[in-house]
Amino acid sequence: MHMTDGVPVHIIGAGPGGLATAAALHERGISAVVLEKSPSVAASWRSHYDRLRLHTTRRWSALPGLAIPRSYGRWVARDDLVRYLEGYVEHHGIEVATGVEVDSIERRDEQWVLHANGGRRLTTPAAVVATGYNHTARLPSWDGRDSFEGELLHASRYRNAKPYAGKDVLVAGAGNTGAEIAVDLAEGGAARVRLAVRTVPHIVRRSTLGWPAQASGVLCRRLPTRVVDGLAARLAKAAIPDLSGYGLPRPDTGLYTRARQGAIPVQDVGLIEAVRRGRVEPVAALESFDGAKVQLADGGTVTPDVVIAATGYERGLEDLVGPLGVLDAQGRPLAHGRRTHPGAPGLYFTGYTNPLSGMLRELSLDARRIALAISRATAP
Repeated sequence: MHMTDGVPVHIIGAGPGGLATAAALHERGISAVVLEKSPSVAASWRSHYDRLRLHTTRRWSALPGLAIPRSYGRWVARDDLVRYLEGYVEHHGIEVATGVEVDSIERRDEQWVLHANGGRRLTTPAAVVATGYNHTARLPSWDGRDSFEGELLHASRYRNAKPYAGKDVLVAGAGNTGAEIAVDLAEGGAARVRLAVRTVPHIVRRSTLGWPAQASGVLCRRLPTRVVDGLAARLAKAAIPDLSGYGLPRPDTGLYTRARQGAIPVQDVGLIEAVRRGRVEPVAALESFDGAKVQLADGGTVTPDVVIAATGYERGLEDLVGPLGVLDAQGRPLAHGRRTHPGAPGLYFTGYTNPLSGMLRELSLDARRIALAISRATAP
């Protein structure tokens, strides 16, 4: 694979992963163009709920070649991160083609052919897929879902608590998004907030005596799982109150064991206090709908005005690369970062893991690794 003819690497997705990879390629003198289906960069970040702040520190969330301004604080707000990403494009002179949606990718004559909207065909010797971890909202097909007489929405459509003032709201899903939305609703005037919990989450402090939880995640990556599980359990007993009496017992599976299965811990941004004060009520998992009623896993029923499904996302890669045989049974790339699948040389994926050490930090590391791999592959 040679790029001496000036054909740029094509990167699909103008989120942090795509932009970081473009900048890292520029550092090595390799041209790149970022294709983005939305009208602007950082589209998914723009659509997150208003109160969102990064759970990773400013210093460890910066992308290659540009620090996040100190004025944004230690825990960067959503709008500030969008501003940073806009500035990142300008700082590095990244070429972004907006309004370009790539529908599928195929291998032809040792090149990658990207089929885009409007019948466009783009050919490149190397392509990077960076369409994002939270690509397609996942709404479970609960029995009776269509019969629900209240309002049902996925958490991706939640912005703030204003529309729900005075209402009875059930948040289904106790990950970071569900926990934070529940707290936002309780603080924003909802009459009642319940949090439906299927698997009890590990709860950690965002920082303890100035030490961020992310730093522990970075250190833990090279330790055995059982060691991290033991350390985390001892720390939790010291730092996190027992909420068993409120419906949130301590998990019976280790924190790192759970993380390796894909469930990262919940950072406390007010959940503990809200539960202790009765402003957020943990209940059993949502099982089904029956008109105005919601059936819970423990046999109980509730009748909320609104159900917000904080039930996660799919990677959404099947249509794009499914026929290439590069995805596992869960739709995640079999090869990630600098590695490529044996049957797909020159096709890279970034941003499809959710590590304890922080996704933005991982994207930055991956960007430079991918750029190095491409530069080696394209050397004369």
